This record gives sequence, C-alpha cells and structure tokens, in this order.
Amino acid sequence: MTYNGYEHGYGYGPPPPRGTNGLAVASLICAFLFAPLGILFGHMSLSQIKRTGEDGHGLAVAGLIIGYVVTVLGALVLVATILLASFAIRSVDDWNPNRRGQPGQPGGQAIASALPPFDPPATLGSNCQYPATTEPAAKPATPPRTGQVPTVPSTVAATIDTSDGPIGLLLDNAQAPCTVNNFVSLAQQGFYDGTTCHRLATSAQQGLLQCGDPTGTGRGGPGYRFPNEYPTNQYRITDPALNQPVVYPRGTLAMANVGPGTNGSQFYLVYEDSTLPPAFTVFGAIDDIGLQKLDDIAAAGVADGSDDGAPRQPVTIESVRMDP
Repeated sequence: MTYNGYEHGYGYGPPPPRGTNGLAVASLICAFLFAPLGILFGHMSLSQIKRTGEDGHGLAVAGLIIGYVVTVLGALVLVATILLASFAIRSVDDWNPNRRGQPGQPGGQAIASALPPFDPPATLGSNCQYPATTEPAAKPATPPRTGQVPTVPSTVAATIDTSDGPIGLLLDNAQAPCTVNNFVSLAQQGFYDGTTCHRLATSAQQGLLQCGDPTGTGRGGPGYRFPNEYPTNQYRITDPALNQPVVYPRGTLAMANVGPGTNGSQFYLVYEDSTLPPAFTVFGAIDDIGLQKLDDIAAAGVADGSDDGAPRQPVTIESVRMDP
C-alpha cells in the first residue's frame, strides 16, 4: 500500500526530526549566568552530540565561546578590583593622621622606635669569621682570631686619640664579641693610626661622625668582612622590621657597612640620636668627654655647607689604644 508516493508500514518515509541536545541549551544559558558551568556543559554537549547526532552543535559552541569570554573578562575585573582596593587601602592609610610615618608628616619618614632589648643568641661569640673580600685592604691588616672568642670581660675600655683630643670608649664585649674582637685587633695593629674621619652628618635624622677608612673616601676597609651582631641578631632574617628605622641614641658606637655581613673597619661615633635601620652593629659607648669633642666638631659643620659630608674641622685619628 502506498501513501503519497511512499510505501506505508515497511519503514520507508521521512526520518523523524532530531531532538536538540539539552546540555547545549544549558551551556548557552549558563554561559551568561555562571560561565564556568556553561563551559563544562558545552564540552559535555559536544561529546554527546558527536555520539547521538542530535542538534545543538551551534548552541554548544556559542555557549563555550561566551563562557570563555565571560570567564576571562571576570578574571580581569577581579584583578582590577583587587588592585584598586589595595590602592584605596594604601591611600586611606597614608591619609590617616594617626599612622606612624605617613607622608604628610615632617620628613615623610616612619617614626623610629627604640633599639630592641638585648637577648643573647645561643651562638654569641662561638664562631667569629672574617672572610676575605674581593677588594684589597686599604692598609695592611691581618684578620683577627677566628672561631670562639670570649665574652668576658663584658666591657673593654679604649681611647681614640684624635687631632681634636681624646674620645673615650667602652666596648661592649658581652653584646658584640666578634665586632669588639675585630676593633681591638685593628687598633693593636695600628690600622687606624693616621686615618681621617671622612664624614660628618648633622641632619635632624642623623648626628654622627664616620671614621675608620684609611683612604678617607668611605670605600676603604681591611680586606675582609664579618657578620652583623646586635641589634640585627634580634630579628628574623625575613622580618620587615629590619628595614624600619630605630633610634641609635647619643653616645652609641656602631659599625658602618654597605649591607648585611659587610662590616670591616669603618664605624660611627653617634653624637645625637640618629634614626637608622637596625643593620649597624652596636659595639660600645662614647664617654662624656668624647661627646663634648664630637659636639665641637659638629658645631663647626660640614665643609661644603650641607648636612652630610667631610667635616669642616678636619679630624685625624692619631691612635687607638686599649685602656687598663
């Protein structure tokens, strides 16, 4: 029997219409509502369409494209939001008048805290090392004894005889034994004899006289270096507080350096409270007579009229001696 040209009842005739894959539709809808889910449904629908021959390939592809675009745009918006929020927080923090060291305050620097209390490290003075530097010694010098050095007596008296008079010191052997060991060794070798104090700082932040370089340039040393001690050893290596200023009080004797572990022969005679990061080893104190001499040197000012440079009144170290 035929019907409209086709035999009826024997499987002949137009094929039934193919259905649209449901996940393809879901992919397109979810691409707008929740892009990652739209991407997931898009890949699943393409896999099903390949097996079943269903319609919806275009919907699935559209869902994937839209889903990826929306995801990328969303990620960019998120990153931009985080950056803007971070900037806003910093701006508010900078504006906050209660914030320590906010840029609007005089000098634009963080308010310095006091030096931390001294807590002796377990390895204090147990392994002093003075490895050679690539730069040659500015003046012949033999590195001091290495390994364990005594922390007693706790203090050692010394005097710097200068062209402006004596500056008395009390070296803190109990707090910085490796540094004191170095200073005493150089003094006994005459390393400091005839050298000049090449730098005077007279600003509101720093009041100090820098000495110990035979070249008088600030670049000379003994041909070796050694690690920091107090106050640096009171902080973890990764502690951001190592970059925050602390007050080195008037009367402090401290090592000068150009970075961690680069101590050599140069040192600071601090005659006014000075703000510096805790990266300069404190190894002694200056007596009252010595501070009076430093006050006179500072009163004469800097040679070029600035607040940091060669002292107008030249200062020469004639010798450094240990006192009984």
